[in-house]
Amino acid sequence: MFFRKKKEVKTYDPNIKRPVIRASICTGEKTAGFRYLANGRFEEVMLIRSNADLEDFKSQYGIEGDIDTIY
Repeated sequence: MFFRKKKEVKTYDPNIKRPVIRASICTGEKTAGFRYLANGRFEEVMLIRSNADLEDFKSQYGIEGDIDTIY
């Protein structure tokens, strides 16, 4: 009750992939994940429904600043 599990900070290699948000033009659905720099492949991590979800994604991976959006 008094002891909470610490939030685990996950890591990623910025030399291999970068954080992006993929947004659908038709439905407006947004997905946070990583895009590989070598081949442009997208790795989905979580669905973004609100700004709180986006902030949660950023805090999980230690991302600061804005994230690019791809369509």
